[in-house]
Amino acid sequence: MFDEQLMISSRQILGIRFFNGDVDDAVALMCQGGGLLVAPSGTCFARLREDEVYRRAVLTGDLAIADSGLMVVLWRLLRREKVTRISGLKYLKHLVSKLKGAGSREVFWILPSEEARQKLVDWSRRETFSIKSENCYVAPRYGFEIEDKNLLALIERNRPAHGVIAIGSGPQEKLGHHLRENLSYRPAIHCIGAALGFITGDQAAIPDWTDRLYLGWLWRLLAQPRIFIPRLSRALELPWLIWKYGEKVPPMRRRKT
Repeated sequence: MFDEQLMISSRQILGIRFFNGDVDDAVALMCQGGGLLVAPSGTCFARLREDEVYRRAVLTGDLAIADSGLMVVLWRLLRREKVTRISGLKYLKHLVSKLKGAGSREVFWILPSEEARQKLVDWSRRETFSIKSENCYVAPRYGFEIEDKNLLALIERNRPAHGVIAIGSGPQEKLGHHLRENLSYRPAIHCIGAALGFITGDQAAIPDWTDRLYLGWLWRLLAQPRIFIPRLSRALELPWLIWKYGEKVPPMRRRKT
């Protein structure tokens, strides 16, 4: 049922099959079927040609949502096809709304820092969405290849129905893939990057109107220019990738010898 509905409501772009339906349907699919959700941003597509581990994780994700407004606009202009944009922030808000009635042990949170953990716990108290510190895990700084036996053991012991990974694009997809391939059961693993920080206050909040107008990138750029100017420069490769490869997976770059 999961694969059948996904095939009906999808668009393949650069080898990634993006869900082309409503955000609530995307949340429902993940809650029912589990697996790995990915939400590549516009700055991530160049990584498909550079990082084999990331490439494998994204291409084999069970559900991909079109977080990149730039990708959605380019596909409409160059391919004359509409793709429904579901930002990571929008997806997370709908997911949290659905999970509020679930027990606190049903959701496990993987975070980039102790500060992010504390802000998540504080936010959950204000939102009457109980999150305990022991249901959070502060990820170490991972290398190119990702393996985390401590995290695997922790999740196996608690067996939550959902894992929310918010450690940033690149490592989070690799970690999500690692968990899906090595856990003895199939939880829903949601890779939502910085979106969690937007609602807990760990990062500068993005107003809903900027997200609707595809201007979240500009808001983040103005808030943290030193971090995001180098990242956004990588998005400049996306128009060429879509024009050149369309639905196909772009080849890996040849390594210099």
